[in-house]
Parts: sequence; C-alpha cells; structure tokens
Amino acid sequence: MNETLRLAPVLVMGVLLGAIFFGGLWWTVRRGVSSQRPALWFFGSLLLRMTTVLAGFYVVSGGHWERLLVCLLGFVTARLIVTRLTRPPVQPHNAPAKEACHAP
Repeated sequence: MNETLRLAPVLVMGVLLGAIFFGGLWWTVRRGVSSQRPALWFFGSLLLRMTTVLAGFYVVSGGHWERLLVCLLGFVTARLIVTRLTRPPVQPHNAPAKEACHAP
C-alpha cells in the first residue's frame, strides 16, 4: 500500500507530461497547417515537446525503472484522453454530407 501511494504522484506526472506532449501536438497541427512556414512550426514544436518530456521522465524517474514505467503508463493514458477529447464530432448516418469547397 505504501509503495502504491509513492507511485501515485509519478502516475499523475506521467499524465501531465502526456497532456503537454499530445496537447502540444494537437495545437501545433492546427496552427502549422495554416502557417506560412509549417516546417518551422512542426520542427520547433517537436524539439520543445521532446525536450520537455525527456527531461520530465528523467527527473520523475530518479534512476528507478519502476517509477519510469509508471510515468510511461501515465503518458500513454494521457494519449488516450487527448485523442478522445480532440476527436471531431461523429456525424449521424442520415445527415447530409458536406459538399467539397472548390475555388471559383
């Protein structure tokens, strides 16, 4: 029981790191697609997100593989949560399909 209580903050930190990483990815895709320099957006975001997450894993693990594993579990859990929250709404089967927009 005592070990479980010690690992609970590590799990929360893993979820937080995952939310930062995957939430940042979602934000980057939305901004980068309409940008004049999308490669700069995507590369800069990747560098910032990877640095943040790797440093977070290093600090949270403290040299213990068990803590690293629990943090990774939280990270993957955050991926599932962010994927669900950012999913576009489902269209009903009887709804009319949107027409493609074409330039005149």
